[in-house]
Amino acid sequence: MHATRELLLGFSSLLYPPACTICAASVGSREYLCADCEGKLSRIVPPFCAKCSEPFDGAITTPFSCVNCAHRKLYFDAASSAYRSRGIARRVILNFKYGKQIYLRHLVGGWLMTALDDARIRGRKFDAVVPVPLHPAKQRERGFNQAALLAHLAGVQLGVPVRPILERVRFTTTQTAFDRAERMQNLRHAFRLRRNRDVRRLDVLLIDDVLTTGSTLSECARVLKESGARAVYAATAARA
Repeated sequence: MHATRELLLGFSSLLYPPACTICAASVGSREYLCADCEGKLSRIVPPFCAKCSEPFDGAITTPFSCVNCAHRKLYFDAASSAYRSRGIARRVILNFKYGKQIYLRHLVGGWLMTALDDARIRGRKFDAVVPVPLHPAKQRERGFNQAALLAHLAGVQLGVPVRPILERVRFTTTQTAFDRAERMQNLRHAFRLRRNRDVRRLDVLLIDDVLTTGSTLSECARVLKESGARAVYAATAARA
């Protein structure tokens, strides 16, 4: 079966040579970005906020919290992201989510695995990988939940079961026009634990594609912790 698939992939590459998803330059087999486009990604590196990974342009060497996390309670223990959602990274994620280029899940999933190599998450033993759910109406419209696809890739890589134990029960208006306080209010009671699901004493890894203010991840983490989860860490491929 594997040999047949490899043969088909090889034949397909002769007809349709691999090309960069951004600039169409030639790339190697199973590559999605050329070296030039890859080099334009903005990697998140220390120093960054210990809670939400917001980067800081400075020489801080001790753990700190950013303005984004000040004066509000975020329920996840920490959230890690690999790249800034700008330029090429943003285009890739938009093409993945809204352009129905589902094959890009492998590229975005690779970024997610980079986020999971963060010291706050690396080496932790998780009991469940949980994707941030979409409202059923939005999922029908889009055809898939990008967080669920990424959670599946992470679960396979980590050897941890993916458990879609959250559901979105309230259709919320777009978050883009809201500030951080309005985002949290807009999401209040938008999620709940699915019926007959138990997260008591579990260490949970929450997965989404992009972190903006952390409001969505925090609301999901609140539901999980109030349902008995012991710890909730979050990872995204990118952050705004």
